[in-house]
Amino acid sequence: MATQAPEPTGTPQPPHARSTANKHRLTRRGLFTLGGGVAAAGVVGGGIAALVCGGADAAQPGAVLGTATARPRALTHPGLLHNAGDLHRAKVRVAAREDPWLKGWTRLLDNRHSASGWRPRPQAVVVRGGTGQNYGILYNDIHAAYQNALRWRIGGTEANGATAVAVLNAWSATLTSVDGNADRFLAAGIYGYQFANAAELVRDRPDFELARFKKMLRTVFLPMNTDFLTHHNTANITNYWANWDLCNVASLMATGILCDDRATFGRAVTYMKSGAGNGSFRHAIPFVYGGQNLAQWQESGRDQGHTTMGVGLMGAICEMAWNQGVDLYGYLDNRFMRAAEYVAKYNLGAAVPFTAYAWRSGQGTGRAMEQPVISDIARGTVRPVWEILHNHYARRRRLTTPFITLMAEKVRAEGGGGDYGPNSGGYDQLGFGTLLYSK
Repeated sequence: MATQAPEPTGTPQPPHARSTANKHRLTRRGLFTLGGGVAAAGVVGGGIAALVCGGADAAQPGAVLGTATARPRALTHPGLLHNAGDLHRAKVRVAAREDPWLKGWTRLLDNRHSASGWRPRPQAVVVRGGTGQNYGILYNDIHAAYQNALRWRIGGTEANGATAVAVLNAWSATLTSVDGNADRFLAAGIYGYQFANAAELVRDRPDFELARFKKMLRTVFLPMNTDFLTHHNTANITNYWANWDLCNVASLMATGILCDDRATFGRAVTYMKSGAGNGSFRHAIPFVYGGQNLAQWQESGRDQGHTTMGVGLMGAICEMAWNQGVDLYGYLDNRFMRAAEYVAKYNLGAAVPFTAYAWRSGQGTGRAMEQPVISDIARGTVRPVWEILHNHYARRRRLTTPFITLMAEKVRAEGGGGDYGPNSGGYDQLGFGTLLYSK
């Protein structure tokens, strides 16, 4: 039976019904929890702006529940998608020519974006949506910076490190704004979090203009992330699909970590737990199927390409939080794991349950919409999003994830941007999970 959050059993509520119930607990690693009762109350009293922009009701990062004198825990570096252990393990295993790391490394070397001869083409204004679009230049350069940074961190080649820094420095010296129609918020989210991840890999290099790069994230990307999560482009709160919220939360979180801004990081965590938009856990995963270890993804009635994209974005958010000592993977009794199992099972060709999904489209009260059946559009789509989930749930936590594991095996070894098509969808994930996450 499908159930609306947070009840484990019972009759589904309408998917657009919004619950503000929120539980907070210490993470498995016992480090700290972001956002206690005051932050939860802020959802009701202060709205989304309180969560995203701070204020008296905003989450206070670093406070352990029930401990008034707790000291904030410093953010860890490297600590976005990859921690020091991930990078060291990949370096050692590749040097020993062991699979599957070697196969993942080969995919990186074979990608044209990882070549040290890459030359950036920074733009003052990036446009996504409408006329004058040029955002393809940005995402190609970001993936070149990220892939060159990986080659430097794992292979030790100075030329790749210098190229990664040159790309990032060129953009931080040039970019002033992201523009376009509503899709500009997708650009601010996806490319903001990817930019930060590339920068994290080279943050300690003396030739990297870290302070200037942080300023670019804070002045160009962060205000747009905050604006979207606060106002949702003035649309009805159910109008935008989960991936719009998720990419902006990912950028908010990644920026907070890179910039050692615990408050911004905390707002991202709090939004995932109690945000009003479709990217928070209860809204991105509206129905749980008791006894089946499955949960329905919000975009499942739309198409499988965007559904898989959303799973990848939530996985990135959970991994970045995990590397800072916050367990979002296990939030609400492993709700995300159940949703990933659902998406993997359906895209492997098996049947899954589906509960009609209703929402309102447009401005104000909007127009009532419904998806009565699951979509088979782009069913079987392949994106590099599964290794990170397999290696957390099945390897780190030793949980049973048959469909996530089968999907990870199907796409192994994962590539990255440029390996999954020439359009923007092929660059929505940074990839190379086999190389970085295999245990």
